[in-house]
Amino acid sequence: MTKILIVGGGYAGFTAARQLEKQLNPGEAQVTLVDPLPYMTYQPFLPEVASGSIEPRHAVVSLRRHLKRTRVITAEVSQIDHASKTATITPEDGDAYTLGYDIVVVTAGNVSRTFPIPGIADNAVGMKHIEEAVWVRDKIIDNFNRASTMAPGAERSRLLTFVVVGGGFAGIETFAEMRSLATALLADYPSLQFDDVQFHLIEAAPRIMPEVSEETALWVIKNLAERGATVHLNTQCSSAVDGVVETSNGDKFPTDVIVWTAGQMANPLVKGFTDLPVNERGNVRARADLRIEGDEGIVEDAWAAGDIAAVPDLSGGGVNGFCVPNAQHAVRQARMLAENIVATLRGDAPTDYYHENMGAVAGLGMGVGAFQSGKTGITGLPAWAMHRGYHGMAIPTYERKIRVFGGWLGQLVLGRDFVSLSKVSEPKAFFERFAARPKPAAPKSTDDKAPAAK
Repeated sequence: MTKILIVGGGYAGFTAARQLEKQLNPGEAQVTLVDPLPYMTYQPFLPEVASGSIEPRHAVVSLRRHLKRTRVITAEVSQIDHASKTATITPEDGDAYTLGYDIVVVTAGNVSRTFPIPGIADNAVGMKHIEEAVWVRDKIIDNFNRASTMAPGAERSRLLTFVVVGGGFAGIETFAEMRSLATALLADYPSLQFDDVQFHLIEAAPRIMPEVSEETALWVIKNLAERGATVHLNTQCSSAVDGVVETSNGDKFPTDVIVWTAGQMANPLVKGFTDLPVNERGNVRARADLRIEGDEGIVEDAWAAGDIAAVPDLSGGGVNGFCVPNAQHAVRQARMLAENIVATLRGDAPTDYYHENMGAVAGLGMGVGAFQSGKTGITGLPAWAMHRGYHGMAIPTYERKIRVFGGWLGQLVLGRDFVSLSKVSEPKAFFERFAARPKPAAPKSTDDKAPAAK
């Protein structure tokens, strides 16, 4: 039986595994998926998780629950030796071991790309994982709780200042959703005023959201300004030491919430720990049919899709000739990849991946959005409805779709949930505070010592 190894359980890896389960005949192949996490994160929902608009568990999909015929291994693939068709599997507990395969599918996604700016590694958080989004939500709520008991001053100002670095789609959506949450919180904190809360987005380029038109981008900046959020263009973050964000313009913003969204890069796995061909940016080199290709031609039995792969964009709408790394391409590439693997197993030729960009849509807080398709730009409530409709339908599995739409409906009726669960990181603290402990043993008396010899 052919052994297929999928490296990475993100959107592309999860979708590829589901499609293979649907298309493979029983006994035709055994699919194994390896990922450090037991769930797939639907990243377009992370900004709404950060704003409390989506229950965190609803933005992730259990791998084992929805991949019934796939062997799921919760561990890291620390090395791929395609020459011998083996992968090194490193679990969180226990020793690393070698796993053989016949076909490898690389869908390990990407990670946050950072620069050696002082203080960023120690004080910033990304927006690539559900845990990061939950931390941002809880931190905003906790800061409001703390600030509401303080007199005006430097410490209260620091707690109510929030900084996002990066003005792409992820950064703008995160920034706007955070501002939306903060505005909603003010109704429950009469001791805090609108002007007490400061939001700053730092973008090195002269504009935001390159996927949309200049007109739409300017509308977004104006809308954010009206909501009390400032976008700093042509500005770089030069330091974040001790939580004080310093910019190239000389501004300083003391804060304890710094969200870094200024770029992404391919998972370093393929560049440093495999013998697969990669380009200068660290992406695995793929053909339009999603087979991996090196200088000497096709690498047999090796496939790639999603953000980690440099896939030619045959529609002509990509960047430098390649598909942009987004969920729209990842899921469609994964479906085509699965079809092509099944086709080659049965002696048929693979098909090239072709997809014309459907446009870009962003959620910018409750009732506010932006959409761009070609020269058509839509903003405000209609774009917000389009954003929720598209991503609500795009998240995998009907089970998750029902949970997400149900949550949104509940929010419209009941309002946003402002409960912070940040103390979940210290679950034993409550018990330990009052737990009875054995009394320390009494020290031995000197009278109990044996008499000295005469």
